[in-house]
Amino acid sequence: MADTANRNKLPPIVINAEDHARLTALATSALDRLPDVAEALLSELERARVAAHDLPKDSVQMGSTVAFDADNGFAKEVTLVYPGEADIEAGRISVLTPIGAALIGLSVGQSIDWLDRAGKAHRMTIRSVAR
Repeated sequence: MADTANRNKLPPIVINAEDHARLTALATSALDRLPDVAEALLSELERARVAAHDLPKDSVQMGSTVAFDADNGFAKEVTLVYPGEADIEAGRISVLTPIGAALIGLSVGQSIDWLDRAGKAHRMTIRSVAR
C-alpha cells in the first residue's frame, strides 16, 4: 500500500516505444552490477506511458538536453545518454545513474525526488528540454 501511495505522487512520464524496449533490456542486464539504479530505471519504465508517435516536444527522451533546477539552488544542463556515451565533464549523463533514471520521460515544469548513490534525497524541476 505504501508503494502505491508513493507511486501516485510521481509525475506522469512518457517514453517512446523504441527507447522503452532498449532501456528495459539495458536495465535488466545491469541488475547484477548496478541493482539500485537498474531497479529505479525499471520502476520508471513500468509506470511510463509508452508512445509510438506524438511525444510531447518538452519531454525528456534519450539524447535530450535538459535544463533543470536542483534542490541545492543550482541550475544545471545535461544531455541524457546511454552508458557508453556518458562524459560528466562534457555534461553527458548516463541513464544508468540515479539522476539519469529520474530524468527519463519528465516534461517541462515537472519535479521529481530522487536518491543519489549514497541514499541522499534530492529534488529537481525541469526548466527546458531540447531534442
